[in-house]
Amino acid sequence: MQHLDEHTRTEVEAAAFRRLLKHLDDNKDVQNIDLMILADFCRNCLSKWLVAAADERGETIDYESAREYVYGMPYSEWKELYQAKATPEQMAAFEARQQTKRDKQQSKESPSS
Repeated sequence: MQHLDEHTRTEVEAAAFRRLLKHLDDNKDVQNIDLMILADFCRNCLSKWLVAAADERGETIDYESAREYVYGMPYSEWKELYQAKATPEQMAAFEARQQTKRDKQQSKESPSS
């Protein structure tokens, strides 16, 4: 992508992001917990990243508006319609992922022996 000018690159990235959102919208059965377990991000993370990106540019997007954009509807509605309660297995897998992240972070922070 290095041959693209900055404006075109931004447009391509934005189009890819919109396609990701459509893909997530088309696959509402994919639960946030599963995304967190497999990829360490979810729809809520995308919403937070939008808020942060706006803030970095001196703009304001509130979190609930960002979530409505990402979810395609108010989060409370999406949650009621599509979010399943996490199973014990999902919660165990999520905690294992979080522990792995903590372990990696600790190993980066620890001086070499």
